[in-house]
This record gives sequence, structure tokens and C-alpha cells, in this order.
Amino acid sequence: MLDFAHLPRLELERMAAAGQAALDCLKSLAAAGDSVVSKALGSAESFYEWQHYPAGDVYDPRTHAQYYYHAHPPAERGTSEHGHFHAFLRPRGMPAGVQPLMLPELAIPDAPAQPQGPVLPPARQPNQGEDNDKLSHLVAISMDSRGLPIRLFTTNRWVTGETWYGAEDVVRMLDRFAIGTGEPSRPLNAWITAMFTLFRPQMHALLAARDAAIMTWRRRHRGKIHVFEDRRLEVTSAKAIDIEDQVRRIDAALRRAA
Repeated sequence: MLDFAHLPRLELERMAAAGQAALDCLKSLAAAGDSVVSKALGSAESFYEWQHYPAGDVYDPRTHAQYYYHAHPPAERGTSEHGHFHAFLRPRGMPAGVQPLMLPELAIPDAPAQPQGPVLPPARQPNQGEDNDKLSHLVAISMDSRGLPIRLFTTNRWVTGETWYGAEDVVRMLDRFAIGTGEPSRPLNAWITAMFTLFRPQMHALLAARDAAIMTWRRRHRGKIHVFEDRRLEVTSAKAIDIEDQVRRIDAALRRAA
């Protein structure tokens, strides 16, 4: 469990505000009989495995943040998961100076990205230009059947067809993820935006663990297969989460810092 005691008070206050915003979004949706998952699915009459919801993904042309919701077959997602959100940032929204990681295996996939199997890569956005195609996957957020978040996780490159950036660069991207549009749902977009502030310490740790897992795998299998395309390595790091517990821990840290 991460210790919040070392975090600056200002960061704790931002996390606390994000936690309240996330809870408010969930409560307002629940009062209307909805959830962030139902809003992502929208008016779809059927929920199909692998398909992106909403169709074409959600993309903010101001921040260049993007996300979609989907689900794997039941045997691949465990008993508690309904599906998960994948969140990305495109290059025009990235901080200055970040560059794809270059390894002999090449961090940049062929364009367009073509992951093997039924996985669909992030939807390309119109009028973006090739310079905005080398997007980074940030984290995924697993959801249960109630429409509540239960886990954060990171993945190998082949899972989403992303371009690979080092963990420290991706951590810098976390603050840039924001969806300010009204579609498909303003509360959904406000909720997923808030999650990136509320759980930033966990996301930071997961991204560091992601890179460690990739490099460990690469050393073990050197010369046998390209690590970024090895289907045996899918989830590179994961952590269970609970919004209310996170908010309680932040409040406790703020009281100790007072």
C-alpha cells in the first residue's frame, strides 16, 4: 500500500478534490439509474466482446486525450470484471520533450497499428495528421457489474497497438489526460478525468512496474521474440482500487499534515 505521508499538501488537496468530484459523478448517475459504464455503452442494444464503446472512441481535440470501453470474453476477465476503460494520450497533447522509447525491437509499431487477434486498436481520429498517430496508452480501469472501478492495470504494447514511451514520460502525460467534451456523457467524462488525479500515485507506481516487467521479460527471452509482441506477456502491472477507501486515506494524510 502506498504511503501518502510523503506527498505535498497541495497534491493531497488536488487528489481530495478529484475524489469528491469522482464520487459526485457516480452519485448523480446512480440517482438517474445510470453508471459510467451504462453511459459508455449508450443506446447500444447489445454488448459485444472486443467492440469499442462508444463507437469511434471518445476524443477531446483540445487535450488530445482519448478513451474507450470494452470487454474480453468472460474466461479472460475474471468473475468480478464487467469490462474496462483504456485511456490514451496523442502526441499533440504530450509534454514537450517526450520521445518513443527506442529498443532493438522498435517501440514504434507499423502504421496503422495492427495487433493480432480480435483486439481493435484505438480509433484513428479525423483530420489529425500522421504526427498525432503515435499515441501512448496510459492505464486501463477495470469496472465491475455495478459500474464501479475495481482495478488499474497496464499492458504490453501489442494489447492496444500503441507506441511505447518510457514510464517517466508516461507519468508526465497523466496530468494531461482530460476529457472536457459533453459526449457521450459529461458526468462520465468528468469522472474518468478525475480518476487520473485521484489515483496518480498508484498510476505512477504501476507504470514503473510496467517498465520493470518489460525489461525483466526481455532479459529472460533475449533473442527469442520481440518483447512488445510477445502474447505471453499481456498485463504488465495491476492494482486493486476503491474510490471511497482512497478518499479516506487522503483525508487521513491531510489531517496528519495539518
